[in-house]
Amino acid sequence: MNGKVYLVGAGPGDPDFLTLKAARVLRESDVVLHDDLISTQILQLIPRHVEVRNVGKRFGEKKNTQREINSLMVNFAHRGHQVVRLKSGDPMIFGRVGEEIAALKEAKVDFEIVPGISAAIGAAAALQTSLTHRQSSHAFIAIAGHSASGFDETNWDALIETRATIAVYMPGDYAALARKLQRAGLDPKTPCAIVSKATTPEELAITTTIAGLGNLSPLPPPAVLLTGQVLRNARITPGVPIPRNAGHVHEALYE
Repeated sequence: MNGKVYLVGAGPGDPDFLTLKAARVLRESDVVLHDDLISTQILQLIPRHVEVRNVGKRFGEKKNTQREINSLMVNFAHRGHQVVRLKSGDPMIFGRVGEEIAALKEAKVDFEIVPGISAAIGAAAALQTSLTHRQSSHAFIAIAGHSASGFDETNWDALIETRATIAVYMPGDYAALARKLQRAGLDPKTPCAIVSKATTPEELAITTTIAGLGNLSPLPPPAVLLTGQVLRNARITPGVPIPRNAGHVHEALYE
């Protein structure tokens, strides 16, 4: 009795941004193992007869270890169940999906990956700005603000030299991040934005510059920081958090 595991991206939070395939496999699932940051609106789409478990890890507090999550997926599949491992954003971006794929392959469990809209894409949509622009940024780089080892092994100097738009997932300490970017040579006047809970009713966005980043109070997770010249056209008032659908926006102005 072999079931199947679907590694599914739930997108940034708005259930309307689920792919048709993600919605279908949720409806047809026997078990859903979801991350902590999956929105309530998406969880409400799961049929009531489905077994739903929160296996998320948040703020360093683990409800389940990665080994336990791997074991749950394998055991449910071996019992003939269709299992959805539901991850926020896209499962292939900072979702530890590589470890889960390795565990499923080792256990000879059939699996499939269902992509989702990543948080940085949702954040860019909230700001009404492109992540690339032929006149200011030819590339887009995604990086995590925290590493599994606890040590920052990122070559920030090399990143800055690309002149790409940079998306920092889980940005953590804004002031520390701003110092790293400036030490690497990023102009303190470079525009940046933090978007919290992108695409959800609780969405908040704030724009500033790298120089002003350390003065901001942290926005609620999940949050993404975007920085680069493309942010000059972000449609949010500088320095002021604006909730989603606030009724008015202003062009962001930078010196």
